[in-house]
Amino acid sequence: MELALHSAGGPPRSPPRAAGKPAAAAMVPAVKRALGLLEQLARRREPMSLARLASELALPKSSVHGLCSTLLSLGYLRRQPDGAFLIGSRVMGLAEAFVAGTNVAHEFDALWAEAAAPEETVILSVLDGAEVVYVAARNGARPLGLAFNVGMRLPAHLAASGKAMLACLDAETLRRRLPAGALPRLTGHGPASFDELMRELAAARRRGYSIDDEGVREGVYCYGAPVFDASGQAVAGIGVCIHKGRLGADRGAPHLRMLLEAAQRLSQRLGCELPPAGARPRATGGR
Repeated sequence: MELALHSAGGPPRSPPRAAGKPAAAAMVPAVKRALGLLEQLARRREPMSLARLASELALPKSSVHGLCSTLLSLGYLRRQPDGAFLIGSRVMGLAEAFVAGTNVAHEFDALWAEAAAPEETVILSVLDGAEVVYVAARNGARPLGLAFNVGMRLPAHLAASGKAMLACLDAETLRRRLPAGALPRLTGHGPASFDELMRELAAARRRGYSIDDEGVREGVYCYGAPVFDASGQAVAGIGVCIHKGRLGADRGAPHLRMLLEAAQRLSQRLGCELPPAGARPRATGGR
């Protein structure tokens, strides 16, 4: 099955801007530094000392000390006995609020009221820059050695659900979204360059689904498919993750069928009018 990919007041009171020069956003430096610190910890996914944070953020230790003290007192950081910092539990409230405002996550949860719970892990993610953020998950009964939790982030070019969404974007949008140079890897698998990724995405568009073959975790094989809203935009990616040793001779065909049917039903729940069977997908610009 293939899902088609579609592109999606009064006069101003201030003087017009020069052509090609967007208005500069008003930035509060302290807020920017605090969020940068949290994002650095989120990217590293490990405890970081004050000195390391200061070095990687290129900020004075005194500034980082003040940021950490404030975030610690508010619950957005926690501290280990050795003094290293970790993300605090307070951030979960922000993640939950984000998910609550994401209708596709509600529809994903409602989807399983209509069908039996899947044997394998099924996840739902949305794109955020060059990463996917997991907004819902139904962890299967079979252990994967990897738990998908709400708020978890992974490189979009490695995750099956991420590649399913990236396949809906044109080359120019992809170049703006992804880091320049070599693409990062979590294992020895997955696309290592933009050209290699483009070949994978072209294959995903032809098939109507993407594949992650141990790019996120050794021994884990995933299929991914895009989810569309009423405007035809790919607003999320859905994926099924299988222990590679249990794929069998059919390469997990029943799980792939389940995934494509779930992507179709979820898209329909969001108001997407799906094209006739066999319609060819086409890449579109990103929002």
